Amino acid sequence: MKYRNPVRFVLFTLLWLVLAPAAHSQLKIEIIGGGASQVPIAIAPFRAEESLPQQVTGIVAADLHRSGLFRIVDSGGLTAIPAEPAEIQYPVWSARGAEALVIGAVSPMANGNWDVRFRLMDVVKQTQLTGFAYQVAAQQLRNTAHRIADAIYEKLTGDVGVFSTRITYVVKHGTRFELQIADADGYGAQTILASNEPIISPAWSPDGTRLAYVSFEHKKPIVYVQSLLTGQRAVAANFKGSNSAPAWSPDGARLAVVLTKDGNSQIYLINAGGSGVMRLTNTNTIDTEPNFSPDGQWVIFTSDRGGSPQIYRVPVTGGAPERLTFEGSYNVSPRYAPDGKSFVFIQRNAGRFNVAMQDFVSKQTQLLTENGVDESPSFAPNGRIILYATEVGGRGILAAVSGDGRVRQRFSAAAGDVREPAWGPLSKGQ
Repeated sequence: MKYRNPVRFVLFTLLWLVLAPAAHSQLKIEIIGGGASQVPIAIAPFRAEESLPQQVTGIVAADLHRSGLFRIVDSGGLTAIPAEPAEIQYPVWSARGAEALVIGAVSPMANGNWDVRFRLMDVVKQTQLTGFAYQVAAQQLRNTAHRIADAIYEKLTGDVGVFSTRITYVVKHGTRFELQIADADGYGAQTILASNEPIISPAWSPDGTRLAYVSFEHKKPIVYVQSLLTGQRAVAANFKGSNSAPAWSPDGARLAVVLTKDGNSQIYLINAGGSGVMRLTNTNTIDTEPNFSPDGQWVIFTSDRGGSPQIYRVPVTGGAPERLTFEGSYNVSPRYAPDGKSFVFIQRNAGRFNVAMQDFVSKQTQLLTENGVDESPSFAPNGRIILYATEVGGRGILAAVSGDGRVRQRFSAAAGDVREPAWGPLSKGQ
């Protein structure tokens, strides 16, 4: 659903909550596009992996395949699987078309943990590119596999991997709304908040330890901040009227929120604990959907001050907003790229609502999707993928598209609606 009436577009996100059927927690990923060129990589089964409660090789392969930048070379049918560089028969892997090879081994430790080791080898040059060893508990094996995939991705592409990050979204089960977090591949879903009233607009703190969101559990929209470490939460904004659309400052100290306490929806800055309210915009129209620039100097937002919803930005110190979008009569939901050089948003074209990206310098806009009902775009922390909500067959699902539009994925539950996605920050140490 979309903000089709400019006067009410801040509230239209709620419509799906009324109409959505039930959904299951686990998200399944479908790859529907790939990169123009793919690195052929073989991943040999890790030695002694069969003893693991959670095997690593398949997770690493699935991560790399899902990125669209790698072609997984078949490693089956071999009588000798290498775990050390001296055991590699390079002509065998070269004949299969592999340019890179991942080898590894696992072994139990005396304290009950597991030692997991891997090496990334250059098949052409017959040299090691990188390698790490991890000592982890059994429940950390899946995340360790994601970390291995991140290391491989970074070495072969030059970009930071995001396989060990998390996403958040809202699922509706009948009349029950659940705010969930999961691994970036949709596994390990956990419910952070469940309510019989709508939950919308989740936003990750920069350090990944807190979520800000809007809950209607008291029959009005209130902004909460909840710790993912302790589960404790506190009210960040509960003023007269509507409190909505929280967005974190890069230092995690403040939120930009949309309040109607003084009349129309306007953007305010507020400390994460709820104090220090400062009005940032001041018009007799609707200003909404704020998002901080990575350097914390700007807030980008949606406003109908020009007669139709368009994207603007304003300094955090206040001042006259600058209009950014001029193509089309309907542009909403802006989000800065992590490098601050561009922003993604939703643009209406011929009755369709698509994910678009605009460069700040050239002001050129590129449409990234072709579906008709896209919403809520969110950048991966490396800036290479955009997560968003869309509809397939009248049902809400999550989807992802690369910044060049070539790599596409769909995240769907077995039934029901999944909406309001937000991609979390890089994990510590990345």
